[in-house]
Parts: sequence; structure tokens; C-alpha cells
Amino acid sequence: MATVPLPTRPRPATPETALPPSDTRRKAPTKHRRPGSGREQLSGWGMIAPAAVLLLAFIFIPAILGFGLAFTNARLISPRPVEFVGVDNFARLFSDPTFYRALLNVAYFTVVIVPVQSGLALVMALLINKKFRGVNFFRTMYFLPVVTSMVVVSLLWLFMYRKDGLINEILSAVSFGLIDGPDWLGDPNTAMPAIIILSIWQAAGFHMIIWLAGLQGISGELYEASQLDGTSRWQQFRYVTWPGLFHTRSLVLVTITIQALGLFDQISVMTQGGPMDSTTTIIYEAVQSGYRQQETSYASAISLVFFVLVLIVSAVQRHLTREKD
Repeated sequence: MATVPLPTRPRPATPETALPPSDTRRKAPTKHRRPGSGREQLSGWGMIAPAAVLLLAFIFIPAILGFGLAFTNARLISPRPVEFVGVDNFARLFSDPTFYRALLNVAYFTVVIVPVQSGLALVMALLINKKFRGVNFFRTMYFLPVVTSMVVVSLLWLFMYRKDGLINEILSAVSFGLIDGPDWLGDPNTAMPAIIILSIWQAAGFHMIIWLAGLQGISGELYEASQLDGTSRWQQFRYVTWPGLFHTRSLVLVTITIQALGLFDQISVMTQGGPMDSTTTIIYEAVQSGYRQQETSYASAISLVFFVLVLIVSAVQRHLTREKD
């Protein structure tokens, strides 16, 4: 008996079978460039160009020129041609007793001002990190010296530090004439402490703002948990606040140290390095040599040594304040 084949239904066409054999291969996706991306890049480069030009003209090029001039006999105004003298400027610098006195003064200023100013700024930040009536007024008063020019502040304190100035008048009035205040800036024993007091008063508000930002970044849940555990205020500060200020602490210490090593404005306005070189600093010596004595090469050598010292101090400080595992 012959069998009759059953009719078969045609298979529905799929995208693979519907395409011709040459089109069955999957095409690689093509990357389409977003319209306007080139213009955005040009706009970005145009925005950073002014800052880049200023950095190149006033930071990088002077630094390279200063490094080169330190090994020459260049002067600010001189008919003599510039000649390469090797390390003669550095040999002269390290045999100059004034340089070592300036180095000692800067070290003394830095060792005193870093812990005192950072501690005072932290106390101020803790005081204003609370919600109470008039808190904005106190924040403004604490920060007001920062926005005032250091030259203006130095001139103001210069009159206050005079023998017949406001500070001595207050001391005399409080002691009923028994205390005769010293000549603060004319005495080698009191000149640098007077500069330190002025510097702390002027810059503490700036670091107060940094501490305050760190304090407000600590989660309030940590304080709530510590209160539930019955901790005291000191224990909250020791185990919650202080560890939470780790990165802020490093920033404040490095910032104050660099500013202290670059002490210049107060010295230039108030004491000019005196009396008896008791307040002279490395930066002040570099400016004196470069502009008043017109020894550009010697001033460049001083600046180069100062740059190396700042790098060493910053590296040591960074190592000591690093986050330990």
C-alpha cells in the first residue's frame, strides 16, 4: 500500500533566514561621535587656558629661572655678563651666620605657632559648632582678621607694640602704674614673641573654618550612640571627634607649617629683621639680597634651599600624620 506524503507547513521566516546569505553575519556596532563633543573640548581648553598661562608665566618659568640663576653670578642690574660659578653661592650661604640665625628664628616661630594656633582654632571651632542665638555673629568676629590684609594688621599692631602704645597703657592701668611695659619690638627677647601673638590672632580664624568643616562632616549618629553609652564630653571628643578629624588635622598642620616657614610680611613691616637679627627669616633674607642688594643669584640660592627645606619638613610631617593600618 503506497503512502501518500503529508503536506508540510512552511517554517516561518526568521530574521536570520529572511536575510540573504551575505547579510547573515552580525555587523559590528559603529561608534557614533556625540554631536558637539569637539566644541565642548575646545571650550574646556579655553576655560583653563588663562589659569594655565598664569601658572606657566608666574610659577613654572620663574622657578626654572631661579634654579638656573642659583649657579651663576647674576645681579639685578650689572654691566658684567652672567657667568656660571657652580656652588659658590651655596658655599657663601652655608658660611653666613645670618642664615643660621634666620633658620633658627623660623624654627622657633614654627615650633610655637603650629600647636598653639591649631589648638586655638580647634577650640574656636568647637565653640561655634553649636546652634545658639548669635552664632553667626561670633563666626564673623572670629574670621574678620583673616580678611584683613596682613600689612594693615601689622601696621595696627606696630602702634600697639610701641613703648607708649595701647598694650603698655593697658598694662600700666591694670597694675596701677606698677608695670612698665617693655619696648616689645625693640627688645630681642620680646620681638619674636610679639610677632607670634600677632600671627596667631590674624590667622586662627582661617583654620577655624577648616576645623569647623571637619566637625560638621562627622555623623551625628556617632554622638547619639556615645550618649546612649553614657560617655562624657571628654570621651566623646577623644573617641568620636578627634578620630573623625584625621584628614582635617593633617590639612591644618601642613597648612600652618608652610605658612609659618614663609614668614615675611610681619617682619618686613614691623621689625625689618631686627633687633640684632632676632626676627630675620629665610624669605626676608632672600628678598633683601635679591632687591636691595641686587644679588639675584644669591637670592635664588636662598630660595632654592628654602624650597628643599619646605619639602623635607612637609614630607616628615606627612609621614608622622599618615593613617596607620
